[in-house]
Amino acid sequence: MTDRTLLHVMVATFIVANLALAEVGDPQIRTDHPWYPGELAMSTFDRLFETQAKAYERVTGQQVNSDETKALAAWLWRNTHYWHGEAGSRDLWGDGLTGGRDRRLREYWNGFFAYGFGLCGTTHSQWTAEFEQLLGHGRGRGVGAAGHNAFEVFLQGGAYGKGRWALLDHDLSTVIYDQNGTRLLGLEEIQRDVDRWISRSFRPERQHGWLVCGLHPGDGNSYRKYAVAEYLAGYAGPPPMVHLRRGERMRRYFVPGLTDGKTFVFWGRNYNTDGIPGPERSRTWVNQPEQMYGSTSGTPHRNGQARFANVEYVYRPDFSRGDYREGVVDESDHHVIFRFHTPYIIAATPAENGPWGVYEDGCRNGLIIRGNTDCEVAISLDAGRTWSKSERIIHDLDLTDAAKGHSQYWLRFGAGPGQLAASDLEIRTVCQANVAVLPALKDNGATVSFEVSGRTVQSLGPETELARTFVSKGAFGEKQIELTVEPAKPVLRIFAAAHTASGSPPNPDVRYQIECSGDAGRTWQPIVNDWRVPRRGDEPGDFWSQSFCYGSRDLKFPTGKPIQVRFRNNGGKRYLRAEAHLVQRTNKSDPLKVTYYWSDDSGTHRQSHVFSNNGRWKIPTGNNVQTHWVEFNCADELDARQK
Repeated sequence: MTDRTLLHVMVATFIVANLALAEVGDPQIRTDHPWYPGELAMSTFDRLFETQAKAYERVTGQQVNSDETKALAAWLWRNTHYWHGEAGSRDLWGDGLTGGRDRRLREYWNGFFAYGFGLCGTTHSQWTAEFEQLLGHGRGRGVGAAGHNAFEVFLQGGAYGKGRWALLDHDLSTVIYDQNGTRLLGLEEIQRDVDRWISRSFRPERQHGWLVCGLHPGDGNSYRKYAVAEYLAGYAGPPPMVHLRRGERMRRYFVPGLTDGKTFVFWGRNYNTDGIPGPERSRTWVNQPEQMYGSTSGTPHRNGQARFANVEYVYRPDFSRGDYREGVVDESDHHVIFRFHTPYIIAATPAENGPWGVYEDGCRNGLIIRGNTDCEVAISLDAGRTWSKSERIIHDLDLTDAAKGHSQYWLRFGAGPGQLAASDLEIRTVCQANVAVLPALKDNGATVSFEVSGRTVQSLGPETELARTFVSKGAFGEKQIELTVEPAKPVLRIFAAAHTASGSPPNPDVRYQIECSGDAGRTWQPIVNDWRVPRRGDEPGDFWSQSFCYGSRDLKFPTGKPIQVRFRNNGGKRYLRAEAHLVQRTNKSDPLKVTYYWSDDSGTHRQSHVFSNNGRWKIPTGNNVQTHWVEFNCADELDARQK
């Protein structure tokens, strides 16, 4: 066995495999809030589409039963749950947070749950993955306009016949019907007579309640240009899953500031609006969704109409009972290595107050380690292939600069479990989240529903340096690449994606394959079979020269055997990036204590409930409810009874 193969085995084989431990894999809740019910209402595409349809039918009184109504339901939801703002980058290419050839965040679920904001090209690239699931292959595309990236969806049936491109611009809150209100127009059609189509006063009844340029009346001038088509410009990885270990709690804050109200930890541009640091948006339907349908004037300018939210993890591993092994990659008498993974993005409090202080050195509050020990600690962002320079804790150690902008890390402590047992070790990780995916309480009584799937995710990417640890054949920039991992826990499903140099214009005859093997490459099963870049309908004169190929499938491979994932195509196209994500079964699930802290017209309140299985909990809220935070606390049966 080569050193490299040995590394693959080491980084994926967790010593907890044969221990009778418990944890909470993928706990989710939803409330009966009409607009912001939380993750259980939108954490898979099936859940999301059902929630979107119910909201659309409630608002418009129309059933979601056609391509057009499905698209409009998705558009309504995107407008009320995602806003325009400058997101912080990820180090996707190994060139640093501010480097790389393509810094646009194109993955759907991380964009929706960890950010909830992005520039026009970012949101519309991510959104293509939603329409891939909603309507079919290649049915959404980004379109270059004048200083703007718009979005079109390919609608079929009824007035659209065999298919037409229709403008569905989330970033400018715009759809445009023809003069009789019969069907939605595409950008190529709009461009021929822009002044008429972007005028709010031109036969407003034809719009069926959707205001043209709902954020600002001048936004429609962007449609004077029809320049570039971006096919398959984004992708979807695994749905968001939280994994909590005994001794770990996760608290989600609905407004910036954390517990003291003045600790601002974020990952994006610092607009510093009204003296509150971090990303925000003044014109958006987020936090005022009921105002969108039927509006005649659009959104007013209101500072801080939408801001970021936070997720705080606090982990205190218990070395006295062995529970700490739930999060351990490797241990000896002289070291312990923990791993962490989140569907959110690790954030930072910048040292300076400039627009992009999060990229500068000296950031704080994203990852802090505390303990009564002076042992050395190192961090790895590539599953143990490389490590940072070791630093001593000395009561507390802030590793934010190393972890910020990532969704996973490994921590190596230079002391064994026996030495750490009396240290009161605490690992605190603060992430940024989209406030619109958090489960809000509603007025006059709220019901909380709880489900747990017992699943977790091991990610080989999206960063190239993380994925590179698992490359077993080929290389990035070549025409074929293969990743290999040996997981210790049962793998239930695998997600894989590749960023390809597909060419301009893309050749629809090229076929892309993603396959997996659990028997050392003797047989291969398709994850994506004969994927192509479809071209249909009217097109502008230029194209984005890249695209994504992605998909998933259920697996039934033996536990403890290597899993190989390979990417190939018949057109000689190069793979710029590639990643895979393994959805694994966790150990027996612990009970979960859920706590809400909120205020209403009768004061502030705090209530808790322990869920041992899927169930519901009713909370007696009053009027004018403001949800401050909700907390998940992982505890064993004895702890749950005591609390």
